[in-house]
Amino acid sequence: MKLVLNKKDLTMNPDQLIRRAGYGFIRDSRTGHESYVRRLTRDFYPRLHMYIEEEDEKVIFNLHLDQKQASYEGAHMHNAEHDGEVVESEITRIKEFITQTLEHASESKSEDLIDRIGGNRNYEGVKREKKKSWWKFW
Repeated sequence: MKLVLNKKDLTMNPDQLIRRAGYGFIRDSRTGHESYVRRLTRDFYPRLHMYIEEEDEKVIFNLHLDQKQASYEGAHMHNAEHDGEVVESEITRIKEFITQTLEHASESKSEDLIDRIGGNRNYEGVKREKKKSWWKFW
């Protein structure tokens, strides 16, 4: 299942975005292909497997569910589902995550950096006390 977005709508690099959504980077040692996976259990399979493609101004998140590793000799591909309830619910989760990320980014752009860090920074009229030596406390 594919999720297609405009690059200009994203607030961060697609790789960063998918890592923040809970995916880990992997590189296939045989083919050299780079992709991302999210485990559904503590085992390697089943897992959600994501490829990210960039075309012009579009970013394509291509997701499928790997049920198991290839079980016969000479096979390079594994048993994968490109549709289904698990894949659809994960696409929905990623859409919600991206929406929250975009909303958070638009809120933080409208705020002043100083206000986000610690409020009003007007120090006029603030009296500074001399530091006391720790000897004077005893």
